[in-house]
Amino acid sequence: MTKALLFDFWGTLVENGVWSPTKQVKNILQIDLPFSEYVLRMERALMTRPFPSLREAFTELCKEFSRDGTAEQLDQLIGLWNKNWMLARPFPDVQETLQKLQEKYMLILVSNTDSFSVEKVLDKYALRPSFAHIFLSHHVGLLKNDPAFLQKVLEALQLSAEDCLLVGDSIESDMEAARKAGIQSVLIDRKNARDYPQKIASLNELKGLLEEQE
Repeated sequence: MTKALLFDFWGTLVENGVWSPTKQVKNILQIDLPFSEYVLRMERALMTRPFPSLREAFTELCKEFSRDGTAEQLDQLIGLWNKNWMLARPFPDVQETLQKLQEKYMLILVSNTDSFSVEKVLDKYALRPSFAHIFLSHHVGLLKNDPAFLQKVLEALQLSAEDCLLVGDSIESDMEAARKAGIQSVLIDRKNARDYPQKIASLNELKGLLEEQE
């Protein structure tokens, strides 16, 4: 029986404020790598430790890809990143659904993020109280794609994999991470554009799905 629900953040609960900031960073720095390789290196460099400022974070990112990072590029990256979190907003089905689920389940947030964005959005929309626990990559020191990330979550909360269900919007970084940890998962596919054994088009469908499994 499910006791805890693990939620991804971007694309699952909250919509980016700008079009694919990760891809825009790749374009700004003219990084010529397959996206799957780029995004893993990008997130490891930017999101597995805290930085004093976004400028220092993006300077470190430039080093990862052997880019000089001109002042103009750094300003562009900082502006893009700030615009993204400032214009980000929860999907319409999020706050009410989380409130209902809180009554029965332990809600846990798990996210790959730098040390600025997610926490600002959580506070802006008063989402923090919805979660009993929050695990962010820059605190954990690992990306949630790493099997050790979810293992740390289970150990910290004294949960078994069978106690949990993970809800995310990415097959690669959410569904696959859950599979490696032995955790059941549900893909949220708001555009109904992908195939996955267990998926929903809206968070409103999650409560019913959980009740069917009981």
